[in-house]
Amino acid sequence: MTAPTTVHLVSLGCARNDVDSEELAARLELGGFALVEDPADADAVMVNTCGFVESAKKDSIDTLLAAADLKVDGRTQAVVAVGCLAERYGAELAESLPEADAVLSFDDYADVADRLQTILDGGSHQPHVPRDRRRLLPLAPADRAASAGAVSTPGHGIPELPAGVAPASGPRVLRRRLSSSPWAPLKLASGCDRRCTFCAIPAFRGAYLSRPPAEVLTEARWLAENGVKEVLLVSENSSSYGKDLGDLRLLEKLLPELAAVDGLERVRVTYLQPAEMRPGLIEVMAGTPGVVPYFDLSFQHASGPVLRRMRRFGDADSFLALVDQVRAKVPEAGIRSNVIVGFPGETDDDIQVLGDFLVAARLDAIGVFGYSDEEGTEAVRLDHHLDLDLVEERRSRMADLADELVAQRAEERIGSVLRVLVDEIDTDSGSAVAVGRADHQGPEVDGVTLLAPDGLRIGDLVEVDVTDTDGVDLRGVVLDPVREPVAAR
Repeated sequence: MTAPTTVHLVSLGCARNDVDSEELAARLELGGFALVEDPADADAVMVNTCGFVESAKKDSIDTLLAAADLKVDGRTQAVVAVGCLAERYGAELAESLPEADAVLSFDDYADVADRLQTILDGGSHQPHVPRDRRRLLPLAPADRAASAGAVSTPGHGIPELPAGVAPASGPRVLRRRLSSSPWAPLKLASGCDRRCTFCAIPAFRGAYLSRPPAEVLTEARWLAENGVKEVLLVSENSSSYGKDLGDLRLLEKLLPELAAVDGLERVRVTYLQPAEMRPGLIEVMAGTPGVVPYFDLSFQHASGPVLRRMRRFGDADSFLALVDQVRAKVPEAGIRSNVIVGFPGETDDDIQVLGDFLVAARLDAIGVFGYSDEEGTEAVRLDHHLDLDLVEERRSRMADLADELVAQRAEERIGSVLRVLVDEIDTDSGSAVAVGRADHQGPEVDGVTLLAPDGLRIGDLVEVDVTDTDGVDLRGVVLDPVREPVAAR
């Protein structure tokens, strides 16, 4: 019997991309390929690229070039680019990177196994000419559901079962886990209807499209059956969930249903727009057992004039009022955000407003990014661009302030008792340590809680007394080492 053709899948970028990678993995397996963890064992390497900012693009290119090196002396016969960078640049990327044997579009995902097999058989693939994917769906959100099936949207796929296999009742899951982590991203929606002047994502990810609640719940149950204790709800804008399904309050209804899924211990929401936060959503997120009080709020800046040039809403006062509203419901709530400094037209007064806001807000995690022009965005054409050295000086100054502030916020949690999910047992640092996350700590971006590993296993949910900090990270002692779930709030 001939051994199956092997493929190694590399996933770069955000958690949304990780969901897409697991869809690709499932499609490849349905098409007869075998997934392997070591690229040296792969007949083909597929790189799910990120195309958001320059550093991510460079990382994607470097990864493709490294994979191409395997073709010289190794088993690998083909290297294929998929994902955001591939979708955004298409034929241009293919021409500038001949080391990649094919550049596939989102439109190729449904037939990705056939595409890959063609390339391995010595065939070629005509790369696509990029188009504005916002125009593939109707302008009015309410009209999109009827057209959604005609547009390829990563993370929204339902498998076509092989002949002779009886279909399951209800939505089926098109996903193959690539990780054994006790948490997993779960896609709520794709695309974005906002027109932030600095962001190119809507043009290549398309208009906003929600996944039906039944499909989300089915995937959540499948994840729980496969060992997942925490789902991370992801999208380009989670607070808009349901607007194209005729119910802008749909997230408030879905969250309790997700929290009730057997086997899930935590539901975490990410990518919330401050201008779209409503009292009912805050109430549900703050008061539903199993839904962690975690607010990932996309502030981007705090100066009103800068935010208007970004084509965003709000200012320092309204953002602080929102933070106060959240903490009035749950004083220990986790609140994180990202900010952009050095945006065209930003003044010394604007950067002072941002710094004062960060001091007053006492956020648990802050990502600080320096502005850079992104092709195809309105911000490129704005006047009063800042010198790159000034942008970097401001970024560095705000990043140092952010590090100091989140460390202070972490110190405020010393003496508190937190629920911690054990993500890994790290034995690489000389002495073993259990690495987990409390309710206020999102995966990979918000710091961790470090524990003695004695008696702990990955996936344990334990009560921890916080005894010390190391920057944004916490250190603690397990109070309840029993592996049964700790009672929710």
